[in-house]
Order: sequence, then structure tokens, then C-alpha cells
Amino acid sequence: MKATLLHPWHKEAGARFAPFAGYDMPIQYRTGAVEEHRLCRRSAGLFDIDHMGQCIVSGPGAGGALSSLVSGAILDMKPGEARYNLLLNDRGGIIDDLFIYRLEEGPLGGGGYGKDPWFVVVNAGNKEQDFLWFSDRLPRSISVRDISGETYMIALQGPRAVELLDHLAEKEPGKGNGLVSAIPRSGMRKITLGGIPVLAGRTGYTGEDGAELYYGADQALVLWELILVEARARNIELGPVGLAARDSLRFEAGMPLHGHEIREDISPLEALLSWACDFTKEFTGKAALTAQKAAGLTRKLATVTVSGGVPREGYRVLNGEGAEIGTVAAGMFCPTTGTYSANVFVAPEYAVTGTKLAVEIRGLPKDAEVVKRPLYVPVYRRS
Repeated sequence: MKATLLHPWHKEAGARFAPFAGYDMPIQYRTGAVEEHRLCRRSAGLFDIDHMGQCIVSGPGAGGALSSLVSGAILDMKPGEARYNLLLNDRGGIIDDLFIYRLEEGPLGGGGYGKDPWFVVVNAGNKEQDFLWFSDRLPRSISVRDISGETYMIALQGPRAVELLDHLAEKEPGKGNGLVSAIPRSGMRKITLGGIPVLAGRTGYTGEDGAELYYGADQALVLWELILVEARARNIELGPVGLAARDSLRFEAGMPLHGHEIREDISPLEALLSWACDFTKEFTGKAALTAQKAAGLTRKLATVTVSGGVPREGYRVLNGEGAEIGTVAAGMFCPTTGTYSANVFVAPEYAVTGTKLAVEIRGLPKDAEVVKRPLYVPVYRRS
């Protein structure tokens, strides 16, 4: 079992641990997962997510080669921009979902990233598989450099997250504003926080504003504690958030989790992620998706609220006549809405908002209703 470099800090803070993607990860702290969820919604939460993986894909033509392997458009991105993407197999199934950032070119010896560099962030349980997929399918002239070991990754999310980071950020002489608030949504920039060089991406997995921070692993604890100290000095409510609340936060915001809403036997069309696919270009899995679209879907992701119990993964979903029509992909209590809710895969005719269904809990059917997704509209989608 692996552990992140902050494992001793989490233990001292009273975290409860559980295995996740081969790591002994903090699931919740003394206040409990529901309070951690609410803290992130009302102020700010700090997440140790260094179990995730990062690599740099670079070399002449790296962008075009990478584009052929991922589902979405990336070649129109400018340096400093980020975009959500999917890595698909030939059958159109989802190997992983990724965040791809376009970096500025620069000589490797001078702290740059080389020619046509791209920064790719992948899920913890898939990083070895993903990097091997890239290496096997990209031309030999393209470098795939796994920087997960030398890079530390944390996230600060919530309504006051950017404000807090701005207090730590340093203005860069001759380069303009180094503040996190100056980074556009879904953007990335090199900044300095408390004297520590950081790649800051204004992205996240909670539905809140904030940033995901990448910096030298040798500074893992230093920056983590600097953020906590700065929050206390600024009277900004902040605390660590474990994986349990991270799951409920992403669930409410309609974001998928690999192994649940997305897997190698689930397509983007079934998972409501066709918006992440650019059908005007060629990419692995496109032919299978085109054929699936023409034939029509046999199942589709929907969200239901459930009365009378907690819907768990694998529970049966029933129609009005009691016949099984699908299964639960993920289910839980949602603190923001105060509901027991589930993501389910059912035939498309049952995925319509307002449809009355049931979820079988401990052998008994419990009333369920299809509701509008997402349960919590992410801050960046409000206008």
C-alpha cells in the first residue's frame, strides 16, 4: 500500500484511512465527511490528491499526435488553457477521463518543457495504464515523461479559495499580476505561493471555484501548512477534506468517477459525455461511437432521488411494474440537497426527468424519481 507524503500529517489530524487506487488515503477527519462537504461549499476545503498522476507529452508534433488519442478538441487551445478530455478504447469505452493543459514552449535546460508541450493529469488507479497507452501509441519522436513522483498535487476549493491563494501569491516583476484570480477559469499559469514555484490550474472536482496546485514534492508539507496558516491569519474558514466528501461534492456537481459512471464498458454517449467528443476530427473510438449513435442507445445515465434508504452501487433499478431496468452506478446522501440520490444506468425511455422508478434496497423496492442533473450547478456554469 502506497501513501502520499502528507500521510503523517493526516494521521496527526485524526484522519480515518482506507485503501483507494493502491494508496492508504484519508477518507474523513474528526468533524466527519458531511461537515467537510459543507465546509467546502460555504468557505474552502484543502485536498491532498497526490495519488493522481501527471505526465508531460512533448516533441515536434506532440499536439497533433495526442489529439488522435483523446476524444476532444485540443489543437485550438492556447498555452495556459486546460480542457477536459476522454481516453477511449477502440470499442468507444472510457479508459479514463483526463485534464489536458497546453504549456508554453521553452528549452528543457532553462526550466522549460521542450517543443509543443502538454501537461496531462490522469486518475490514480489508471496512471500506469494511461502512460503506457500514450507511449505505445505515440510516435517515438514524442516524449511521454511521467512526473508524478517529482510533482505534488493538492487542491483548494470553495467560495473563498481563490481569495486565500491571492493572499499567498506574489506579483511577478515585469510579468504582470501573479494572482490566482487573474488566471481564467480552466486556465493554468506559473505562479509563486509563499516563495514556492507552483503550476496553478483554475480547475477542480467539486463544482466550486478554486485551483489545483502542482509543485515540487520536496515542498509538499511546506505549502500545505502555509495555506492553513494563511487561512487562520485571514480568518478564512478552512480545513482538510477527505475522499468521502470529495465523492459527494463531485456527485452533486454531476462529475463522473472512474469505475462508477465511467468505465471501459461504458461509452461517452451512455455517460452523457458526448460534449467531450469532437466528431469533426479523428480519434480512437470514434468509429464505435458513430455506430452506437446510429443504432441508438440501449442505456443512459440518469440521476434519481430515493425515499426510504441509501442507494448503493450495484442495487437494482425497477420500473413501475417491478421489472429490473438497470443498476445503480453510485449512490449516497447529498448534504447540499439533503437527499439520498443515485446515478443509475437505465434504458433511455426511463431516463426522462419526472419518471417514477424504484431502487431495490435490502430486497425491498423504495420509491425513486428521475431528477434534473446536476443536483448542484457548478459555479462556473452559472451566468
